[in-house]
Amino acid sequence: MVYKDIETASREELRELQNERLRETVQNAYENVDYYREVLEEADVSPEDIETVDDIANLPFTTKEDFRDEYPDGLFAVDDEEIIRIHASSGTTGKPKIVSYTESDLEVWKEVVVRSLSAAGLEAGDTVQNAYGYGLFTGGLGLHHGIEELGATVIPIGGGNTQRQVEMLKDLESDAISCTPSYALYLAETAQEMGIDIRDLPLRVVIFGAEPCTEPMREEIEERLGVTGIDIYGLSEIIGPGVSNECHEIQDGLHIWEDRFYPEVVDPESGETLPEGEEGELVLTTLSKEALPVLRYRTGDLTSLTYEECECGRTMVRMDNVTGRADDLLIVRGVNFYPSEIEDVVLEFDAVAPYYRIDLYREDNLDRMELTIEREDEFSGDLETLRDRVLTRLSNVLSFTPDELTITDPGGIERTETGKVKRVFDHR
Repeated sequence: MVYKDIETASREELRELQNERLRETVQNAYENVDYYREVLEEADVSPEDIETVDDIANLPFTTKEDFRDEYPDGLFAVDDEEIIRIHASSGTTGKPKIVSYTESDLEVWKEVVVRSLSAAGLEAGDTVQNAYGYGLFTGGLGLHHGIEELGATVIPIGGGNTQRQVEMLKDLESDAISCTPSYALYLAETAQEMGIDIRDLPLRVVIFGAEPCTEPMREEIEERLGVTGIDIYGLSEIIGPGVSNECHEIQDGLHIWEDRFYPEVVDPESGETLPEGEEGELVLTTLSKEALPVLRYRTGDLTSLTYEECECGRTMVRMDNVTGRADDLLIVRGVNFYPSEIEDVVLEFDAVAPYYRIDLYREDNLDRMELTIEREDEFSGDLETLRDRVLTRLSNVLSFTPDELTITDPGGIERTETGKVKRVFDHR
């Protein structure tokens, strides 16, 4: 169900709105953020030079390093008294990225989350169990206020305490749960250990995000939980969850709410804009953020764009499911690949559970890769035969094989109670 008429606007109407909002955003950034004024002047670009989105390539990129260099509030465009909320990224790779919101920004955030929930097939009166973390992380509160604005009931359970999560799903008959895709599978596993078939519960939708999810992993979620799995995308630097979302009718790419966020896909190496349908790094520009206008932010996420009108009736551009990150590229003995490529292969096998771990070492100046996967609980076949089949398939798809492949019993790979799963351990 379409929540806002703009979701089905013509490309001409949408482009006119984008042009207007881009001009306002660039002006706001230039006048009120010292950093942007300096980099725009260095690039010999003034706000008057940006008339339409066709001019956006003239603007410099913003990177996560810029956020950290300007820590904590060097990118803020408003005075402290206008800021009514502050969030931050996890900061696991350095200083956290601090983000701020005016009252208007929070209203925009609430609106795009409601659009996302509606696209996911949720309605007023539904009960949504929100298993994203609350606090500085944008996921919990971002989804929370959108759920309430939709008219649904929110259970603010947060992350972790997985047995309690399963009990709440059962006892409160939740219609939907929001969490990471890996945590959704962990829920199913925990429910099975508790003697509960999660597929018998009223749960019908899992809204997953905060980490890449391949199509085989989505299929695994839908099969194990008996639900429709819907991908939501967002990042703190842009607004939080709600930048884009799949529609439940088609589930073929995530609609970017491009009246609020202008998308591009660029070559990760050269920065050149790529044509429709070609995979590259997603770049986003905010079009209506007051406290923190962001120009051409390099997300690091790999995807492609399609502008073909969706069968659901929405005209807004769709991004493909994020396949990985530009900075997650692994190079082993001269071969380039992304962890998601390994996931795609191992999940082809019904005997293999959707958990894996990659360990990289360097011995005598040579790279060494060890891959650990889990067998499914119900698998009773020969492990050596399964191991040979997986290795052969990896060799055919990736043109190389791990130096060592270990198949563990169910539960042999460490689980996480909250947050994102770390799958690659580079010891080199």
